[in-house]
Amino acid sequence: MKAKKTKRVAQHPAADHEHASCKALGQVLDRIGDKWTVMVVGGLSKGPLRFNALLRLIGGVSHRMLTLTLRGLEHDGLVKRTVYPSVPAKVEYELTDVGRSLIKPLSALSEWVQTNQRSIESARALSRGGTEKEIESAGAPAHQVTPTRASRARSRAGAVRNL
Repeated sequence: MKAKKTKRVAQHPAADHEHASCKALGQVLDRIGDKWTVMVVGGLSKGPLRFNALLRLIGGVSHRMLTLTLRGLEHDGLVKRTVYPSVPAKVEYELTDVGRSLIKPLSALSEWVQTNQRSIESARALSRGGTEKEIESAGAPAHQVTPTRASRARSRAGAVRNL
């Protein structure tokens, strides 16, 4: 039996590089976009902390999740773990230079969220088919929110029923 030959499409080297860059960006965003990573970076932005101090500062994170988050950040070079020889062992976590370079972009993202949260919540309420009251309580007045295709279809359906 003969094997079929498949025709390979040659890709442009720039496209391969762009794909690799997007993949690398996705992997980094998976790490830094994680809820607990943002909280850990925020907590460590003020200086080194021991594990239990960080656990108390963040609040709501389990012991295991904080351990996994710190290990991942250490693996990626964003956090440095220092063990001091004592009984019991003293362990501190601090941001590396790369980790500290993440503070400014995360702060900018935080400001963006604070500025746009009400609009986002309004859009979500509108896309769920929320009432005008729900949309206004989510943020912006309903008349300021651009209707989605689904909400326009619901309006047309309601108009047809009212004929």
